[in-house]
Amino acid sequence: MKRVFHVMLFIILAGCGFLSDVHAARIKDLAAIKGIRENQLIGYGLVVGLNGTGDKEGVGFTKQALANMMEKMNVFVDSSQLKVKNVAAVMVTANIPPFARIGDKIDVTASSLGDAKSLKGGTLLVTPLKGVNGEVYAIAQGPVTLAIPSGAGDRNSHLQVAQITNGASVEQEIPFKLDGKKTLTLSLFQPDFTTAGRMADTINASIGEGVANVIDAGTLNLDVPEKMWQKNVAEFIADIETLTVVPDTVAKVIINEKTGTVVFGSDVTISNVAIAHGDLSVSITGAPEKKESVMDLPGTSTIGELVRGLNSLGVKPRDLISILQSIKAAGALQAELIII
Repeated sequence: MKRVFHVMLFIILAGCGFLSDVHAARIKDLAAIKGIRENQLIGYGLVVGLNGTGDKEGVGFTKQALANMMEKMNVFVDSSQLKVKNVAAVMVTANIPPFARIGDKIDVTASSLGDAKSLKGGTLLVTPLKGVNGEVYAIAQGPVTLAIPSGAGDRNSHLQVAQITNGASVEQEIPFKLDGKKTLTLSLFQPDFTTAGRMADTINASIGEGVANVIDAGTLNLDVPEKMWQKNVAEFIADIETLTVVPDTVAKVIINEKTGTVVFGSDVTISNVAIAHGDLSVSITGAPEKKESVMDLPGTSTIGELVRGLNSLGVKPRDLISILQSIKAAGALQAELIII
């Protein structure tokens, strides 16, 4: 017997939107000043003190690196004679934040390059960390720690990647001068013309007319007021970051095919459509119909009631995906459908 699922759809009056359902966000959570960002660092190092879980004899670069390090300490050895079961070659990575100063500490990650079984209990030796320009910006060293969940044994954990909290010291600053800048560029994390326009309007209303100009969906140009660009640019940025804007984004429906989880916003709407899928019939119309074979839900124009109703009927995730794909293909789903 065919199950019939009927969802009423009432049209929202013109002028009614969803702004009241959306929370305002700070500009600092929606955008960032161009040029103020993290930079990636990388270096090659050795983790020593392992309990026989290091690289095997066939890993030549570990032997060579150990021999080179010992040579710098005036200890000359034949690399072919070295045993490296207590040593592991690692690639060390870190992110240096903007405005990091000499002496600041940053976290590092050490990842095995060879065939080491585990980095547990090891110590990373002095490792220079370089930027893409080849210059050294930090020095890393210290005992490594592994993120092993409580109750999980070594067999069920990933033992070839370790962290050192505050394991590197900044040795060179990445210059970024604010004072004297007459213009700044504000880059949106999620480009959107509506959000950019609202952001510009808010800045101009608070700071001064003409300060912010929309360049495109993801970029605003900021003209620093003359009284601030000489020495108070940081204060100017701080004033802008704390302003709040109601963001606007493209409506999306995201489905996890494995778990059947459906994520959607309050602004996802569905137009009139009727779909038959297996023994299930889905009909979305503009007015209710009173029939015994029809399940009537409260009037709604969003996808939420549809998904909840389908779940109540025991619709499987794959069928749910097929139904939503069909609604999208019919042009009735007013949102981007993303399946992960």
